Amino acid sequence: MDDIFRQYKSYLVFEQNLSANSVDAYCRDVKRYLDYLKSNGIKSPQEAQPSHVHRLIQVLSEIGLSARSLNRNISSIRGFYRFLMGENITQTDPTLNVDCPKIPSYLPTVLTFEEIKTLLAVPDTQTMLGLRDRAMLETIYASGLRVSELLGLLTFNVYFDQNILRIFGKGRKERLTPISDSALNWIKQYLDRSRPLLDKRRRSDGVLFLSVRGTAMSRMGFWKNLKSCINKVGIRKEIHPHTFRHSFATHLLENGADLRAVQEMLGHADISTTQIYTHLDRSYLQQEYKTYHPRS
Repeated sequence: MDDIFRQYKSYLVFEQNLSANSVDAYCRDVKRYLDYLKSNGIKSPQEAQPSHVHRLIQVLSEIGLSARSLNRNISSIRGFYRFLMGENITQTDPTLNVDCPKIPSYLPTVLTFEEIKTLLAVPDTQTMLGLRDRAMLETIYASGLRVSELLGLLTFNVYFDQNILRIFGKGRKERLTPISDSALNWIKQYLDRSRPLLDKRRRSDGVLFLSVRGTAMSRMGFWKNLKSCINKVGIRKEIHPHTFRHSFATHLLENGADLRAVQEMLGHADISTTQIYTHLDRSYLQQEYKTYHPRS
C-alpha cells in the first residue's frame, strides 16, 4: 500500500499539478483510508469493498466530521480509485455507489460597500506595514481573489497599463482578471515606499506582498492583520478573508454584471458554483423592495 500511495502522491503533484494545500488534503484523506483498511486486515486497496468505505464514513461521522468534510473524504477516496483504475492497478471502484451526505445550504457572509470602505480605511498608510495592508485589502476586494492567490502574486503578475492581474488559481489554472485604478494606485505606493524596505535582504523571490521578514506573507499573518482591522471598526458580522471574494461577486451582480463574466473573474470551473451569488442578489432585491415599495 505504501508504494501505491507514493505513486498516487506523485500523480497529484506532477500530473494533476495541484497546489501543495490540495495535495496535502487529498493525501491526508487517502492515508486515513488506507490505514483504516490495514486495521481491518485488508492488505491492498484492490481488496476493499463498498462496506469498508461506508463504515469509514460512518466512523468519521460519529467522531464529529461535518457533512462537507465527509464529502471531501469520499471525493478523495473516489479520486484515488480513479487513479488506480487509470494505472490498471484495479478494475473496481468501491466508492461507486457510496452517496455523499447532503450539505446544508447557506448563504455566505457579505459586506456592504460601505462596510468595505470602512475596513479599507483602517490601515495607517503613513506606516510601512499599514500601506502594505491597505494595498492587500484593496487588491483582494478589487479582483475577488482567494487569499492563496493574493499571497502568491508576484510583482510581474501586475499589468499596470492594462489594469490586469495574472492569477494562478486552484490546480495552477491561469486566468487574467481586472483590477481597479484605486487598487493599482495603492499597489504603486506600496512598491515605491514599503516593499523596498521589506525586501532589504533580497529574500522575496519576486513575491509582491511581503512579511516583516521579507518573505511571502503566510495565510495566518494575513488573517491576523485582517482581524485587527475588523476589531477596530467593530463590524459584528462573521468576516474572514473569503468574505472579500463573496462581497466582490455580490456587488458586481447587484450592479448588473453578467453571471458568466463574474464566473470568469472568480475562476470558477462550473457556473453552478457562481450561481450562489444570484441568491444573494435576490435577497438584496427583496430588501430593496421592502425598503422602497410603498405597500411592502
